[in-house]
Amino acid sequence: MPVGRHGYGDATMADLSLPLATGVGSLPGVDVREAVRVVLGEWPALPYLPELPARGPGADVIGRTAALLVELPVDLQPAGWRLVARPGREVRRAQSMLDEDLDVLQELAADRTGALKLSVCGPWTLAASLELPRGGPVLGDASAVADLHASLVEGVAQHVAEVRRRLPRLDVVLQLDEPSLPAVLAGGVRTPSGFGRLRAVEDHVAEGVLRRFCGLASEEWVHCCAADPPLALLRRAGMRGLSVDAGLLTSRADDELGEAWEAGLRLVLGVVPGVAGAASAAGAAGGTDGMPSPAASADFVRALARRIGISAERAPSSVVLTPSCGLAGADPDHVRAVAAHLAAAVHMLAQDPEGARG
Repeated sequence: MPVGRHGYGDATMADLSLPLATGVGSLPGVDVREAVRVVLGEWPALPYLPELPARGPGADVIGRTAALLVELPVDLQPAGWRLVARPGREVRRAQSMLDEDLDVLQELAADRTGALKLSVCGPWTLAASLELPRGGPVLGDASAVADLHASLVEGVAQHVAEVRRRLPRLDVVLQLDEPSLPAVLAGGVRTPSGFGRLRAVEDHVAEGVLRRFCGLASEEWVHCCAADPPLALLRRAGMRGLSVDAGLLTSRADDELGEAWEAGLRLVLGVVPGVAGAASAAGAAGGTDGMPSPAASADFVRALARRIGISAERAPSSVVLTPSCGLAGADPDHVRAVAAHLAAAVHMLAQDPEGARG
C-alpha cells in the first residue's frame, strides 16, 4: 500500500508492503560494504544506511550527526563531543566516513526503488549529549540549544537532499533517535558534577522543535528505546512513525498507543533483543539464540492490538517490526537470526491477522 504524508493512500511515496520489518540503525563490524549488503539483503522492503560504531569515533550516531551540523564546529574531547571554535580532526574523520558510506550505498542501491531509512541523533538527545565549550551539556544553555537545533535542521535537510540526489528512485524515511528525550522532559539530565540535574524542558517546547523536522523527508519517525516514551507528544509533533522497545511498554501507554494507531501512525515495535540472550517483548525464548519464536512475536502484536481496542485485521496495516535496539553489540549470526525472525513474524501477521489459522 502506498504511503504518504497525508495518509497511507497517497501515491507520492513508494510502495511499502505492510506489515514490514527493518533494523534500527547500527550493525556490528567495520566493513561498510558488507554492512550495506546485509541491510539491502535482509531488509529489502525498508533498508537503511547502517552505523558501524566499531569503526571508532565519528561512526556512532552522535559523531555522525555532529558531522552534519552547519556552521557549528565540534570536536571530540575526553568528556565527549564538544562545541569548539573550529572543526577538529575527529569531526573531519566523521564527515569522511559518512561520505564513504554514501558512496557505497549509492553503488549498491543504484537500481533500487522503494524507500530508504536514514537515522540521525534527534535534537534533544543531541543537546543532552554535546558539551558546551566551557563544559556541561548544551541542554543547559538556551541560546546554545537554539543554535544547535537550527544548525541540525539545516544539516539534516542537506543530508536528505544529498541522498535523494544520489538515489532519486528511493523515498527517504527520516528516523530521529531520541533515547534521552524522556530524561530531557523529566529533568533527568545530570550537570557536570553529577549531583545536580538540568531543568526539565516543557512539552510544548520539545514538541515545537521536533515539528521543525517534519517535511524534510517523505516520512519522519522517532526512535525512543527508553521506558515511558512520550508517545502523545511525538504524535502531536507530526511524527508519522513511533519506534519503541515493545518490551518496555506498559498498560499506561495503551491510550496513547491507541490514539496513534487510530491516527494512522506506524507503530514500529522492537520485539526481539538486539543481543543474544536478552529479554524480549514476546516473553519466553523459543530457541538457543534467546529469542521467542516468530509466532510468539506475531501473537504479541495481535494481543497488543486487542488490548488497545484495534481490530486485529487492521493491526498489520500499520506495524513495523524491528529489534528492540541497534545491533552494534550483536554477532553476525544473531543479526541473521533477527532478520529471519522478523521476516517470519511479519509474514504470519500478513497471512493471518486474527491468529485463527495459527
